[in-house]
Amino acid sequence: MKSPLAKAENRDFVGARVVDPVLGLDAIRTIVVRNGVVTALLDRAPSAADPHTERVDCAGMVLCPGFIDPHVHAREPGESHKETLRTALAAAAAAAFAAIAAMPNVRPAMDDASRVARLIADAAALRSARCYAIGAITKGRDGEALAPLRSMAAAGAVAFSDDGSATRSLKTLYHAAKLIADLPQAFLSHCEDPSFAGALMHEGEVSDLLGVPGSPALAEAAIAARDLLVAQATGKAWHLCHVSTRMTLDVLRWARTAGISVTAEVTPHHLQCTHELLRGFNAAMRVNPPLRTEADVEALRGAVRDGTITIFASDHAPHTAAEKEPPLSHACVGFTGLETAVAATFDALPDVPIKTMVANFSGNVAALLGVRGGTLAVGAPADITGLYLDRPWTVDPQSFLSMGKVTPFAGRTFKVRPALTVVGGAIVHRVGEQERAAAEPRPASGAKTAVRT
Repeated sequence: MKSPLAKAENRDFVGARVVDPVLGLDAIRTIVVRNGVVTALLDRAPSAADPHTERVDCAGMVLCPGFIDPHVHAREPGESHKETLRTALAAAAAAAFAAIAAMPNVRPAMDDASRVARLIADAAALRSARCYAIGAITKGRDGEALAPLRSMAAAGAVAFSDDGSATRSLKTLYHAAKLIADLPQAFLSHCEDPSFAGALMHEGEVSDLLGVPGSPALAEAAIAARDLLVAQATGKAWHLCHVSTRMTLDVLRWARTAGISVTAEVTPHHLQCTHELLRGFNAAMRVNPPLRTEADVEALRGAVRDGTITIFASDHAPHTAAEKEPPLSHACVGFTGLETAVAATFDALPDVPIKTMVANFSGNVAALLGVRGGTLAVGAPADITGLYLDRPWTVDPQSFLSMGKVTPFAGRTFKVRPALTVVGGAIVHRVGEQERAAAEPRPASGAKTAVRT
């Protein structure tokens, strides 16, 4: 099925620094788009004006292959009081994501072909960011009975997961992976031993002080090891969601040395925040996997630097304000992530080369999900992300397009700012003229601006 965006979209995006790790490109270029497809990358703007083509001034921006968030809880169907597909995609576009992948823990679960097809069709009709469907591994995500994986793949599911919890039965997970080992769709693991499901935070100094049950690093690493042994036994491509501990990184490195096909993602909050935020029983900061220690944060940053982690994800999990109120034991887990994801991730990793940052948001995600995109090569869909690398802005949750307003980054100021989102050549979000003018830096006379390379 063609997206409604796949119409005559003719634009020249001029004046920007274009970074495409797949092409090995980092230079000033004009991206020429015709009928929603990249048709040329020119070292200058076309000299002759074309009345049928819009010229988009992108001076001061970095243009990249469209970013893809592989881990979003869109909440629809079943929990539209938290988020709708429309608001999730609007938030994604505002956050510079040209596409998202929707996790299957909706109500009812995304566990049959008709639901997969419906999500894809509903998203396409909104003419916003793209939305890919991740199907459940088990019926109702109960961890026991296999969902119809092949029919969901035929309907368009790009991966499979029981995210929200680990697949409970090892036997079921093994048979599922063996059954569709021939299909390219990867399995995405939520790594949490179910016996620790009642934990409220990370097990450590702060949980001991507060006297609340915690989940140790072992609870994540043990399931990661189990699932990767299944990957080794079946040959199935695998991905670890929201890695949060040093111990899990050790498991991941072991798997790589054993020749297991595995990738892993990290979230901005696990790159930035620790369990110290829960002192005082701060229910708003309850998330799963929980915020860990400073040592875990540093290990995760190091894992991005050395290439152990190659994918960034928001784990966008919006809730109403009431659902995030105390007591800690009653607060829903997770918080809004889309509209701060890019800025907070760049902020956490200021020394990582821009080509790595862009690859982890685009080409590596496209490869994981097996979707077109992740590059601006001639013939690729014209999905483009535009960023300002030095346009400071302050996070105001009340301005979010997402219905969820709870974030650990409220009040934080970040340098990197989403500027433009293009899907199939259509501009689905751009910073307004007044907003751009207000964001223009005004360095003192003679001052130099640092540039990320």
